[in-house]
Amino acid sequence: MKAHEGGNFVESDMLASLQPGDKAALLVVHFGTTYPETRQRTIEAINRTIADAFPQLTIREAWTSRIVIKRMAARGEKIPVPAQALQQLHAEGFTHVVVQSTNIIEGIEMEALRGEVAQATSLFKDIRVGNPLLYSVDDYRQVLQTVVQHAPARKEVVLVGHGTYTPSTSTYAMMDYMLKAKGYANFHVGTIEGYPSFDDMLQQLKASGKKEVTLMPFMFVAGDHANNDIAVDWKEALVKEGFRVDVMMQGLGELPQIQEQFMEHARFALTHKLIDIKDKKKQYAQSENE
Repeated sequence: MKAHEGGNFVESDMLASLQPGDKAALLVVHFGTTYPETRQRTIEAINRTIADAFPQLTIREAWTSRIVIKRMAARGEKIPVPAQALQQLHAEGFTHVVVQSTNIIEGIEMEALRGEVAQATSLFKDIRVGNPLLYSVDDYRQVLQTVVQHAPARKEVVLVGHGTYTPSTSTYAMMDYMLKAKGYANFHVGTIEGYPSFDDMLQQLKASGKKEVTLMPFMFVAGDHANNDIAVDWKEALVKEGFRVDVMMQGLGELPQIQEQFMEHARFALTHKLIDIKDKKKQYAQSENE
């Protein structure tokens, strides 16, 4: 298995390093959703798939959305945040942990997760974070092919992502660029809270001259954003512009290929370790002085 992105990782087999008495776990981290059906088809589905794929590991789950967790608690279901789940693993004697999220991009959710893991480093002999869905260029290529295979033919397709206010919103623009570079000119990417915006996407739709449009959530679950922002707000806005619109109410997490891609990232984290940038700079300095 090749290391991602220019040698930022080194080979390091976590399971091979286990000593007698050590215990290893895989913590699967989701944003969360209050919609039972999409939860079953995405979160619960990938949890089962991961458990089957890694029988040698204890599988645990955590969610990151405090709002969603609070709503689930009101329904009688208590779901931990990552910090709580890591504390519990430590209390149970686990020494080695891989944390794999189902985030789509390296955005604020991943930034927060990496921060929580960093604070828990001292609790374990080894703890690693798997990458989000879109990390390497190969990741984009795989997701692109999966999306194209599941999209309706001969229509303009709009992939609607959540978006972010950080520079990582460029992830969506990169996906849009790669789709068109591969010849899929009928695919467009827009975001609810970032760039490309609805208006940016609308310009591309109008330039296409086509009127049949399918909206697809570019999110792990088809939850609140999909049911309200996409299926209502974006659809109504496009209808007013003269488009005939339907919505494919399916989260990316429902697709077996996407689930497998997340598992590839977990496998990679089990066998590779991220190089600390300070260590990498030291290596550069040493090589220049030799």
